[in-house]
Amino acid sequence: PHLLHIVSRDPEPPPVEYIRVSGGIFLDMTIHDFDMARFLIGSEVEEIFVLANVMNSPDIAAAGDVDTAVLMLQFTNGVIGTISNSRRAAYGYDQRVELLGSAGVISTGNNYPNTAIISDDHSVRRDLPHRFFVERYTESFVSEMAAFVDAVLHELPVPVTGRDGRIPVVMALAAQKSHIENRPVRLSEIER
Repeated sequence: PHLLHIVSRDPEPPPVEYIRVSGGIFLDMTIHDFDMARFLIGSEVEEIFVLANVMNSPDIAAAGDVDTAVLMLQFTNGVIGTISNSRRAAYGYDQRVELLGSAGVISTGNNYPNTAIISDDHSVRRDLPHRFFVERYTESFVSEMAAFVDAVLHELPVPVTGRDGRIPVVMALAAQKSHIENRPVRLSEIER
């Protein structure tokens, strides 16, 4: 692939009490997108640039955070990525991914409670995407737990390393620095 686009929007922001202790949108929300970006591209990010603001929740601004962000990622293998985050999507979880390559595109859409689409002479409509993360991620949570239990029972290495946990934190800190300083930040500035 040569272009990655991730959309990740939550149905509503968490309570402001949580925002105050969460570490901010990049350590709390975007960090999961960083995990996915590294996995999908199979390369490390070397530079991040962020534009972010408070567009929906003045309480979040008062807590020192933002609720809307667009991030540009430069991977070491040349791939360019974007992540679009919002803490408020009135219609439910909006989480999509698109990978563009020279031979075509792969994309994933939102998960819905059912696959029914009603089409008539007035409109085409369907249920809204899931509104709660447990509904949205049940299969993922079960798969993660099964992989962990299998590793413990059969003395196998776990599929995720400590480095896999550390690098997204470094990416989130680079994103915070980019937002504060309004400039691209190389991960090497954070890893020192």
